[in-house]
Amino acid sequence: MSDEPLKKNEKGREQEGGQNCFSRQQIVLTPFLVVALLSLIATARAADDRLNVVFCCDTQNDLYRAMTADGTSYPRHDSAKEAIDAAGASAAVLILADGYPQKTTRIDPTAFERAAKKRLRLYVEYPASLPDVEVGRPRRTRIERAVVTSDLFGRELARLRIVAINGLHLVPVAVEKSHIVAARVAGFDTAVFGLPERTDPILFEHPRGNLLVSTTKLSHFVTGRYAPQDAWKGIWHAVFGWLCPEAKPAELTWEPIVRPAYGRDEVLPKDAQRRALRRGVEWFRKSKLLLHPSRLEEVTRAARADGLAPTPAADAPIGDGSLGILEAPQSIIQHDGSQLQSVARRGDCTGESAMAIALAGKVFGDPQMSKIAENLLDFWYFTSDACKRERGDPNHGAYGLIAWGITTPAWYTANYGDDNARLLMGSWATAALTGEDRWDEPMMRCLLANLRTTGQLGFRGGRIDVPALGKQGWEPFFRREIVNPWPHYEAYLWACYLWAYQQTGYELFYQRAESALRLTMEQYTDGWRWTNGLAQEKARILLPLAWLVRVKDTPEHRAWLRKAFDGLVALQQPCGAIREELGLPGRGSYAPPASNEAYGGNEASLIQRDGDPVCDLLYTTNFALLGLHEAAAATGDKQMIAAENKLAEFLCRIQVRSRRQPSLDGGWFRAFDYRRWEHWASNADAGWGAWAIESGWTQGWITAVLAMREMDTSLWDLTKESRIERHFDKYRRQMLPDEP
Repeated sequence: MSDEPLKKNEKGREQEGGQNCFSRQQIVLTPFLVVALLSLIATARAADDRLNVVFCCDTQNDLYRAMTADGTSYPRHDSAKEAIDAAGASAAVLILADGYPQKTTRIDPTAFERAAKKRLRLYVEYPASLPDVEVGRPRRTRIERAVVTSDLFGRELARLRIVAINGLHLVPVAVEKSHIVAARVAGFDTAVFGLPERTDPILFEHPRGNLLVSTTKLSHFVTGRYAPQDAWKGIWHAVFGWLCPEAKPAELTWEPIVRPAYGRDEVLPKDAQRRALRRGVEWFRKSKLLLHPSRLEEVTRAARADGLAPTPAADAPIGDGSLGILEAPQSIIQHDGSQLQSVARRGDCTGESAMAIALAGKVFGDPQMSKIAENLLDFWYFTSDACKRERGDPNHGAYGLIAWGITTPAWYTANYGDDNARLLMGSWATAALTGEDRWDEPMMRCLLANLRTTGQLGFRGGRIDVPALGKQGWEPFFRREIVNPWPHYEAYLWACYLWAYQQTGYELFYQRAESALRLTMEQYTDGWRWTNGLAQEKARILLPLAWLVRVKDTPEHRAWLRKAFDGLVALQQPCGAIREELGLPGRGSYAPPASNEAYGGNEASLIQRDGDPVCDLLYTTNFALLGLHEAAAATGDKQMIAAENKLAEFLCRIQVRSRRQPSLDGGWFRAFDYRRWEHWASNADAGWGAWAIESGWTQGWITAVLAMREMDTSLWDLTKESRIERHFDKYRRQMLPDEP
């Protein structure tokens, strides 16, 4: 499939033919002449259909390429003067921003006068100056989105409709009325709180008339990945309607350079899952997140600044895992369509990525992948500081815990139980696949370190940082009786405890997990806390409940699992997507922004209100796939198997495909609008928004489950022969000396 945006379907008028100058008595219409005549008629009609427009732009401009993709030719010139001089009566001239964003479009003032005398309609982008309107210096926006503010675009693009202009640079102007403005607004498709006081015009009509001005480069819509696609079709329909009011405007269609791998109803190849797996694991290489020594200095500088760095070139060297893996392409799209990368190196992403790479190495018989997976775990457990300093000191309360991250002191000081849990699960899988047991000792310490900071009722809380453990030790956390029904933070530690119970037979692992699950299911779901939405909490609870059935298969435990499954599958759409859902007001940490000012300032949901047609592959869908897979394996339940299959097929369809942005190809973005069949949502989350691809949480788990499906195994079965138990007695006596 090509990435080129080269398709157009024009709806032009057909000229009614005049009186035929030929009669039957004058000419014999041989087959050859018929063909020739039809060709002439088609050519004449095509010429009539063609809009009376002249372009001033480079041949590679997105709009010009889309307009000429079907073979229709339009006059094109390299300067505004040439284009205006060449334009005929009633023509429109488009002066596009070839130098964007580095250079504004310089137009000689006399060119506007010549156009006015010829009664031409002009469309001008990113101008350096305008007659009678002061134009400021270009500025780069960060949070603003584009918002429709007039009726120019018709009912389908009503006022307050939101569109994305990625990497937006604009020239400030002061005008009274605009068709589109840039503004910091909350909302999914619509600016639900209206416009803020501060806005910047994006598209406006100059007071002189016959001059439509864009303060940015709207014609960059393909390369810049402007979204959503249906809105941009409407915008160009209206622009050409304004330029050529007597004609029927061209209806542009183009193939986005970053898009889903398959259509909603497209017939999938028989090996679609295997293809998705191969492309998914290749993404770890293509993304350049595996840190190479040549990039270490740049990454270190970025970590000390804003934590972001540009994506390396496609031919940049790839690391072998021995320096770890970076976190993600964040949801910050540049003007060239690339994305900035988070340079954080974190434990959960390391373990999850190692697991996915090791699994794919097993499926495809690739020893290099297995070696990368081993290197990743060696780096995190032995080379980095993640298990050292306070966490390596038997006399410190943080002993045995593993750092959230190593990038900055803020990352290093935090101890999240759920992040430790996912590092552990990824490490168990990697150990099983490679046959290595050298990580077993730090993994056992980590299990016990989390257990001894988990309270009497089985809840640990979101995070316990190093300073608190240094001051209080671990015992107060072990003795407290907190209740925290919050699956996002708690559930995967419960799963780890159940796995550890199966390995060691240590009752305390089981007791704390079962107690917490019982209390949590008693409050399903109105008593729960939620993070970015309730759907993710429903997804997270499946895994520990499935493993609870594994260790003690009772009617009660099966009833809990069935209840959780029914709650999640109620959100599954016919296409397989898991719709996002908000929880009760006041119980969420990162709810949709409650004002325009709150947009982009914190973590947030992808939806603004329930019913927005979006699934979340960072917080919900990825973990739903794992939970459904393990639940189906634990029970053999046909409904659970069907739900998993449906979700897996959906994920194969929406995997990212892109040749022009190879670092994204094979990934899974956080957001997908299953109604539009496009990667789109509210980008309110500060960094981890609609177009982020988390190396561990998202890519790691989706790729890993697809691989386990190919191997016809589950995470439980894959890891059940672990030899970690041989380290249990030693560390239990050291870390929990008073517990039998």
